[in-house]
Amino acid sequence: MKLISYNVDKKYQTKVAYFSMEFAIDQAFKNYSGGLGFLAGSHLRSANDLGQNTIGVGILWSYGYYDQHRHEDRTLKVDFLRKFYYFLEDLDTKVTVEINSVPITVKAYLLPSTCFDTAPLILLSTDVFENDYLARTITHKLYDANERTRIAQEIVLGIGGVKVLEALKQKIDIYHLNEGHALPLVFELLKKYKTLEEVKKRVVFTTHTPEMAGNEEHDTGLLQEMGFFNGFSVNEVKDVLDYHEDNFSLTVGALKSSKRANAVSKIHEKVANEMWKNVKGKCEIIGITNAQNMRYWADKQLVSWYQEHEDYQLVGRKKHLKRILFEEVANQTGKLFDPDILTIVWARRFAEYKRPWLLVYDFERFKKLISNTERPVQIIWAGKPYPLDYRAVNMFNDLINISKEFKNVAVLIGYELRLSKLLKQGSDVWLNTPRYSREASGTSGMSAVANASVHFSVDDGWHAEFYKDGINSFTIHHADTGLSIDEQDRIDYENMMQMLENEILPIYYDKPKKWIQIVKNGMSDIRYFDASRMVREYYEKLYDYQKY
Repeated sequence: MKLISYNVDKKYQTKVAYFSMEFAIDQAFKNYSGGLGFLAGSHLRSANDLGQNTIGVGILWSYGYYDQHRHEDRTLKVDFLRKFYYFLEDLDTKVTVEINSVPITVKAYLLPSTCFDTAPLILLSTDVFENDYLARTITHKLYDANERTRIAQEIVLGIGGVKVLEALKQKIDIYHLNEGHALPLVFELLKKYKTLEEVKKRVVFTTHTPEMAGNEEHDTGLLQEMGFFNGFSVNEVKDVLDYHEDNFSLTVGALKSSKRANAVSKIHEKVANEMWKNVKGKCEIIGITNAQNMRYWADKQLVSWYQEHEDYQLVGRKKHLKRILFEEVANQTGKLFDPDILTIVWARRFAEYKRPWLLVYDFERFKKLISNTERPVQIIWAGKPYPLDYRAVNMFNDLINISKEFKNVAVLIGYELRLSKLLKQGSDVWLNTPRYSREASGTSGMSAVANASVHFSVDDGWHAEFYKDGINSFTIHHADTGLSIDEQDRIDYENMMQMLENEILPIYYDKPKKWIQIVKNGMSDIRYFDASRMVREYYEKLYDYQKY
């Protein structure tokens, strides 16, 4: 069956199946939670742009991740609403996987490449009438909180995905694991190719996080019981992988099962190699810096005025985009923001190490900042905390309660593709505040810079490869990581505020020509971070590496 509708470029003949738990393709298709999905969506868009022989494989989440709404006091309300997508095609293909010794039916759907100009995407569902209710719930919620359900989801993606590709007569050369969730596919391939060496020729792996919480582990006995090892015993798996721990790390399993792996920035390459240096028999970990598909993210008129060197028009278009964003601010909060005022946006997944609260670290200084009438600022927060990460939810709600006191501070809900694009196109400054070395890449700022926003970030992730301080961006130079967490936070806060108060605000208000030059320099330099470069490097450095 032919799934790819575009012409495949001869440079990209190697056929790749790209496995990911989430794909952010379009606002209408709520099949993602955050950055991993945004990256996967850009990957499929750029694979289409370059004519690559790539097929995405994911799961069709009946209820998505979750929908952000508000309680009566305006704090975060988590809702799960059933989703229906009439633009998907029924592939009339079903396979069976065994989970907890029970045969489960997996049905396949297709997001055609013509629908949103992406590579084709196969989506798997257990939410079909052949299964009982418990089996149907496996593909209900992305990143389900129940450990057994999470393992079942990974079995569906990995083993079910390989079986569906075979049922559709797709001859796959390379299986690309976008994070370790689809690792069970290795054990399906092991049954076919018999040896780990033969499997490793066909598997590559991208690791996205230095956070240990993001590198999933499970008890080996539980994984065997659930069917994660596809009928292989724990002892057989330990012998084949030469991995004898009782807790099984999906990342370690992927590193031992792949011919090559990549981290997602140069700093992350060093961090990942240090994290996993003691893993015996792991593959090489190289760096391929993440990127975003600018065809999708960048406002075409902004780019046009930049290319034509029409500064007046560029500034005018940027103010127009700010007004569009501010309509959403007014709609959600009843606050009328001014397009002539510097607007700072902090928007991404809410997690403690990303420090969304850093701007309010010293609340008196924060109040002084936002009450300054000579050089005023407007601040917007947005993002999705994991619904059971109560610390992150409380941070989100604390900022909502703080924002009630100020007419120029807003916290928005509904942080999905549409709102993300509005924020990137309507911000003047895109703020990123992770603790140093804990941000693998942090790609959200790339698409903000493409939309004439200035990146203001800790010198971590992709920013460290991009920044020319005061020329194309502004940088928060990180504190010594040998210091205590509290002391790092204090120093990073001081560095951030010094830069904001003494550099950014004076340039924006007193030197507008210099500001627009910084904006334009950023728009020029960000071109390296287009996902076309990233997916090209995947072929050159991962897929066709040691081609057999």
